[in-house]
Order: sequence, then C-alpha cells, then structure tokens
Amino acid sequence: MAINRYEVVTRHNPVITEADPFSPLSVGNGEFAFTADITGFQTFPEFYEKGIPLCTQSHWGWHTKPADNDTGLYSLNDLTKEVFETHGRKVGYYTSDKGQEKVYHWLRQNPHRLHLGQIGLDIKKEDLSPAVVEDIKNPRHSLDLWTGIMNSSFTVDGYRVETETACHPDMDLLAFRIKSGLFSEGRLGIRIRFPYGSPGRTAADWNSDYSHYTEIISSGDDYVYLRRTLDNDSYYVKIVFSEGAKAEREGRNSFIISMESECDELELLCCFSPGEITGDIPSFPDTLARAKTFWQDYWNNGGMIDFSGSTDKRAHELERRVILSQYLMAIQCAGSLPPQETGLTFNSWYGKFHLEMHWWHGVHFLLWGRPWLFEKSLWWYGSILDKAREMARSQGYMGARWPKMTSRDGYDSPSPIGPLLIWQQPHPIYYAELLYSINPCKEVLEKYRDIVFETALFMESYVNFEEKNKRYVLGPALIPAQENHEPQITLNPTFELEYWAFGLRTANEWRRRLGLGINNKWEEIADNLKLPVKDGLYLAHENCPDTFTLFNEDHPSMLGALGILPGTKADPEIMLNTLRKVLDSWQMDEVWGWDFPMMAMTAARLGRPDLAIDALLHDSPKNEYLANGHNKQADRTDLPIYLPGNGGLLTAVAMMAAGWRGCNEPLPGFLKDGTWNVEWEGLNPVL
Repeated sequence: MAINRYEVVTRHNPVITEADPFSPLSVGNGEFAFTADITGFQTFPEFYEKGIPLCTQSHWGWHTKPADNDTGLYSLNDLTKEVFETHGRKVGYYTSDKGQEKVYHWLRQNPHRLHLGQIGLDIKKEDLSPAVVEDIKNPRHSLDLWTGIMNSSFTVDGYRVETETACHPDMDLLAFRIKSGLFSEGRLGIRIRFPYGSPGRTAADWNSDYSHYTEIISSGDDYVYLRRTLDNDSYYVKIVFSEGAKAEREGRNSFIISMESECDELELLCCFSPGEITGDIPSFPDTLARAKTFWQDYWNNGGMIDFSGSTDKRAHELERRVILSQYLMAIQCAGSLPPQETGLTFNSWYGKFHLEMHWWHGVHFLLWGRPWLFEKSLWWYGSILDKAREMARSQGYMGARWPKMTSRDGYDSPSPIGPLLIWQQPHPIYYAELLYSINPCKEVLEKYRDIVFETALFMESYVNFEEKNKRYVLGPALIPAQENHEPQITLNPTFELEYWAFGLRTANEWRRRLGLGINNKWEEIADNLKLPVKDGLYLAHENCPDTFTLFNEDHPSMLGALGILPGTKADPEIMLNTLRKVLDSWQMDEVWGWDFPMMAMTAARLGRPDLAIDALLHDSPKNEYLANGHNKQADRTDLPIYLPGNGGLLTAVAMMAAGWRGCNEPLPGFLKDGTWNVEWEGLNPVL
C-alpha cells in the first residue's frame, strides 16, 4: 500500500506559539531564502540575533569590501606561503597570517554573502511608540510544509494581525499578505531596509549608511523599482503593493509601505535580482499557486518514509527530523552552488562554502530520489577545473586539487587548517559514481569523466611510496577529517586511506566503462594502502599518540572508512571494536552534527541496527533538532545551526532503510523485534 504522503508530511508542520530566538521559520526555493520571526516578517531582528539571525540571502548575492591598495583587491599571490616538508620536498600552503594579517583576513572575509534586505512590520502601540517583541500576544507562527506557505497570527493592544508569506519557486520573489484593523488606525506598515555588506553572522552592517545607496529607478501607484549599489556590487529590487498603499523613502536605504485608504488588508510582493527586472512580476495569488504546486510535486515525488506503526518512542521524533530536514535541505541546499554550512539562513565563515561538507549537504538528494537537486550545484566543479589544476601544479602535483573553503570564484581561502585538508578531494568521484549507480548510462560517464579523471590524477600524485614497508602513504603534511592533529606528524589517517582506495578504484572502473585501459598505477596504489591498527582498533592516523584518550573529540573519522564508504580495506571485526570504543569513550558533546549519522551508517553496515538507532538519536547538545527542524550545535553563537547534520540524518536514514550496493537485507539499519514498523518508497541505496 502506498504511503499517505500528505498525512506523513503535515503531521510535522512546525507551529511556534511564543517568540523564541532559536525558532524562526524560513521559506525559499534553493537559490533564495527568507527567514522570519514570530510575525511572519523580520520585525524583531535584534531579538533573534541571540539565536538564529533573520536574513534574506541568495546564491548570487555577494559583496566585496574594497581593499586598501591601488586595485581594491588582494589575491593569494599577496600572501607568503608556509612551507611544509613532504617526503624530501617542500610544499607551500596559505596557512599563516604572521606579519600579513591584513591581507590574510581580507581574503578570508571577501567576498562575503549579503543580506539582501530586511522586510519587517512597523507596528505602533496605542501611544504610537514602536511595539517590541513582548507586545506580541497570543502568537501562532506556522509553516504548511505541503504548500510551503507560512502563516502568523497575533494581537497587539487587542488588535489581531494575520500574515501570510510565500516564496516563488522559480524567482527570488517573496509574497506577503497582511490583515489587521491596525491599518485603518494608521498604526501598521511594512518597513524595508537595506544594509551594507558584512562578513559577520547577520551579513549586514547597519552602521555604514553612506557606504552604499538605494536608487529609485522608477515608481508608480503600485510599485517602486530600486537599484542597490555597494562598492562594485549591485542588484535590483522591485516592490509591488496592492491598491490603497503607498511607498515612501525614509532614508538613503530604507522605505516604508503604508495604507492611504481604510482598507485593512495589504498584499506586498518583493522581487530581488542580480540583473535588471523587466516586465511584470507574478501576482500574490499566482505566487501562492506556484508555491503550492511546487511543494506538492516535491513531496509526491522522490523518497518517503513512514514510522507511524512503530512502538519505539523515538520513532515519531525521528520521522519529524526526517520530514523537516527534507524541507530545510530543499530550500537551503538545493541551489546552483554548494551551500554554506548554514545554507541561506545567515552567514557562517563569511557565507563561504566548505567543499568537504558538500557530501553531507547533497548526497541525500540522490538517495531520496531527487538527483536533479544535487546536480544543480555539480556544474560548478567543471567551472573551476582550471583553477583546481593550477592549485595542484603550484604545489607540484598532477590533476586537479579542489579547494576547501571558497566562494563562487573557486579560490581557496587561507586558513591554518583548510588548505591542508584532503578528504574533500575524492568527493567528486563519489558523486559521479552514485549518479551512475542511479542512472547507469553513457551520458553520465561523458558528463563527469574529466572531473573523475583529473581528481584521480591528483590523488595518484599526492601519495608517496615508502620503500621500507613497500606501501603508499598519505602525509605528512596533512590534516585529517578529525581536525585536531598536527599536519607535520599526521601519517595515514584511516578514513582518507580508505577514500583514496575507493576513489582510485572507482576512477579505473570509469575507464573500463568508457572502453579505456585501466591505469595500473591507480590499482597499485589502491592495493598498497594499509589502514593503521593498534590494540585491535583503527586509529585516527598512524602517528596518533592516543586516539581514544588524548584525541577523543571532534570527528571520530576513522568510522567513515566502513560507513560513509563501502570499506573494502576495513576489517568488520576491527571496525566494530572501534565503533564500540568510540561510543564508550568519545566526548560526544565535542563532536559535530554529522558524526551521529556517520556512526549510525557504520553500525548499519556492521549488522548492528541497535547501535545505528542509538547513535542516530544519541542524546547530545550537538544532536538536538529544534522546533523548526534545524540541527542545533549546542550553545555555539557562531554556528547555532548546522545543515550537514540534517543532510547526514537523511543520508543515514535512507541507508538504514534501502541499504547499500550489494546489500540484500531489507531495512538493514532498523531492529526487527517489532518495535520499528518502517514503510518506505522511492529511496536509493548508497554505494
């Protein structure tokens, strides 16, 4: 019997009944998102800065603050590299800011993602003073997941206010409707403010009004059309409002929309664009209709899972996390660029994206039957291929070396850690292979062959042959996925070794499929990588003094060798011992949101569904899922939410239900004792 998808989805519609800085709700389309407070607008941004900031962000909206040199820009060539010894030769990385702090931090912070505009209600109390969040009474803020429409209702001074908010699925267009008797009292309007760019969390600098300008290009009885200019960056905004309203400039970069008539209802449309907006924009009813159609199609196609028949008390919460994560990933991580770790909610690391996290942000789309949503961002690897080749050549390697922390331009950001990470390197091979496993055709092979082969060439040239032990080694100098290790002594991290073997063997399989001869060097390297073991446990890396006592925090990345990956080199018994040791001795309050799904994936492959469920729902400050579905990261103010956790959850659940390539057991990650009744459809196995 088919799953009643409407029932599964809508029973998890979030409903917020009090102002909570960690419970804003968002609407979006993958390219653009708007995060709203308890009013359905961005009315009280200061209150929410204590938790999840209220921003309007896009994949195209970036700002670069001019540097204080003749060109207004710095480049990596303006930095001095830190040199590391690597098997008899010296390799330079942009890891040190010593004596060059200005250039170093400018490059890290620019370009930064921009808050495109704050759209809030202007509410006045009876004495005409501005309402504050404490004046909002009887609030009910909800999101209908099935239609993508946000609703809010509340009272101020006894007057009821109702708002409705939606985002157009194909345009960066917001549609609002507000109903209230406060309009006819002259005590309600909409304030639209535009900030200067900032690399900070809020992506907004409200104290530099004269560093940017909002020009009125044209206006009429029902609209105002604006051009925003911030240094060398610009974009356009068109605001359309219903009859009886008017728009007035409040300052250089602020506008107020108010009612001139006795009407108690206002419709507002706000369209953002990197280029000029020509022609009419869709109406409020048309935007709502398109949103409803899009979201119903989204939920009716692709994967679905239903835990409603389960007796385990954790099942309902897991289902809630799954449904809300599917919504969040669709609006935050399904765009034309890899997403930042906070998606389009607010800035983390200046709005830049981290390519090692692209796996967690995107692989789940393939497993949940929506590969097109992940492929939307995969074109970008081809667009920066020449830059990736140049980075490899500059360090003495072949092929293409992918950056770690970057923006749309593809240049790596200086960092004491990022340039030395390597676990993002095999990712494109994994993506291509998973796409091929879902759609095994020549078109996929031809589309991604250059990415696969250039990645493998770098991986080939990056390893070193150790004559004494007749093996290939990784490092020094590198930093593994568990980032708390010194690059000068890190040798043979377990997960990276397994990933190298997987990547090189998979690249050779692509050569076979394309009728090319295999690369014997790739096979030789893959065959002669040896995972480090001590006392029957896999180590973080070979030179780690004590993986499970001194280095038992951050990511227990060794588990990924048989969990994230099929683990052809990993011994299941040793890995099970390692998993048990991690669960027993790791500092779980110091891990990250995707570590719990990774542990669950390892447990599932090892035939331990009990441990898989326990790990996935482990009680930890980094494994909390808020009322809006976001994976909270304890009390971190710089990173209160973490979308790789949501993506990891979806990846693990798909694997636990549909299995992996070569797995013939139904529901391999769930207990068969009757406590879990799991119905699923439309899922794909992992590799």
